[in-house]
Amino acid sequence: MASRSSIHRLMNAARHVACPCHACNSSTTAAAGSAIGTMMSNARHMAAQPKNQDKEYAFEIAAANLRFGEGVTREVGMDFANMNARKVGVFTDPTVEKLLPMKMARESLDASGISYEVFNKVAVEPTDASWKEAIDWARKHDFTHFLAVGGGSVMDTAKAANLFTVYKDSDLFDFINAPVGKGLPITEKLRPLIAVPTTAGTGSETTGTAILDIPSRNFKTGIANRALKPMLGIVDTLNTDSCPTAVHISAGLDVLFHSMESYTAIPYYERTPRPSNPKLRPAYQGSNPISDVFSLWALRETVKYLPRIAKDKHDKEAQRQMLLAASFAGIGFGNGGVHLCHAA
Repeated sequence: MASRSSIHRLMNAARHVACPCHACNSSTTAAAGSAIGTMMSNARHMAAQPKNQDKEYAFEIAAANLRFGEGVTREVGMDFANMNARKVGVFTDPTVEKLLPMKMARESLDASGISYEVFNKVAVEPTDASWKEAIDWARKHDFTHFLAVGGGSVMDTAKAANLFTVYKDSDLFDFINAPVGKGLPITEKLRPLIAVPTTAGTGSETTGTAILDIPSRNFKTGIANRALKPMLGIVDTLNTDSCPTAVHISAGLDVLFHSMESYTAIPYYERTPRPSNPKLRPAYQGSNPISDVFSLWALRETVKYLPRIAKDKHDKEAQRQMLLAASFAGIGFGNGGVHLCHAA
């Protein structure tokens, strides 16, 4: 397996092309690419040479429960019935609403007698405006449970709607990461969220991270807190069947970079300052022995299976392994963190 240094060389070689990750703006990435190597070096030097600050000494691992298998989306209605759900808010986008994953989800909810409403206007690249629309809709219905069926944008929007359904009087910027927002800790218990990914890419079904654009400030930022993570990720091998080859490839490159970046992130023990309270420990803590296991496994699988699915999008084994790799990479970067291209 490749060493960290060889992975750094690969990432350095890739810096002149647009970052494939879902959170990146290609126009800013190209401009920033030539400076990434220097900035990474400087950042690591700064982390290793803290002045008058205690370094971090601990790390935490958090991830959603995962259920993996062919057709497991059909179990989601029983899951909500088992939780005595009164009313479920279902989030999707206009495209996925017409496809098999939503068909299975609706049929399962109906079969279990679950009351639900569907929000089908999730933006492909969420903004503060699209989040606010989804939040207002969720607050109006006061859902007891949430279901996200779609890619990272759908899952992230559902996380935000869940958060602000509980925090009814809070402003969006109360929880957006500092320094853009206040980055307040989430101390209230959120409502159960089940996430059903329809791409093998973002890994959002495992993480406590939600990403959005703020066009008025030219920022891509988000909210990162373990409280946001879904209680269950349903990873169904049928749900990527309808993806075009280009989507398989771009989503797979997301997995590649998630796994590489989290494995080569600043080690947790070099982070400063040490949090004064455990609740202030960030979701992205730096590479650590447990996140490394998930990141490296995801990297191996992606290197092996992404070229196969690029050649044949109907390769069932490749589809299956890329879905697993996306979730594993999500656990890796959801705890270890990522690099500059995810902040572009």
